[in-house]
Amino acid sequence: MNQKVRDLLNDQINKEFYSAYLYLEFSNYYAEVGLDGFENWYRIQAQEERDHAMLFYQYLLNNDQKVTFEAIAKPDCDLVDNMAPLQKAFEHEKYVTSLINDIYAAAFEVRDFRTMEMLNWFVNEQGEEEKNASDMITKMELFGTDPKSLYMLNNELKSRVYSAPSLVL
Repeated sequence: MNQKVRDLLNDQINKEFYSAYLYLEFSNYYAEVGLDGFENWYRIQAQEERDHAMLFYQYLLNNDQKVTFEAIAKPDCDLVDNMAPLQKAFEHEKYVTSLINDIYAAAFEVRDFRTMEMLNWFVNEQGEEEKNASDMITKMELFGTDPKSLYMLNNELKSRVYSAPSLVL
């Protein structure tokens, strides 16, 4: 495997674990303000991000590559209202998309088709993640200022259950 591609994949493991920390921070915020549905949504998002990290980890191992771990930064968020985590999540998902695109571009440059094939799943996943994050903002804009509507939205988010990703490496 090309060293640049390997290094980017290793970095992505760290970025995915950071994403999990970030979403746990959002989950914690919503738990503190009494929105247990939103808390559930972001706790499940954190589980997904940890799984994404483990997919990159397993991919490197399956390809006889050394995995290196770095320190995971503490999320630095100023969560001033119920909209702030949603907006930060959307920006973060766009950032993660750019990281996946960078890895894909590096793999393409060296004709690493196996890595490109694996990354196709992540490219599609990021489209879904950005849409979900954008939809959450839209719902909060529509319903967040009305207590009854916010209550219903919170209950909707409470029903989300975790589903592990299905990616064959």
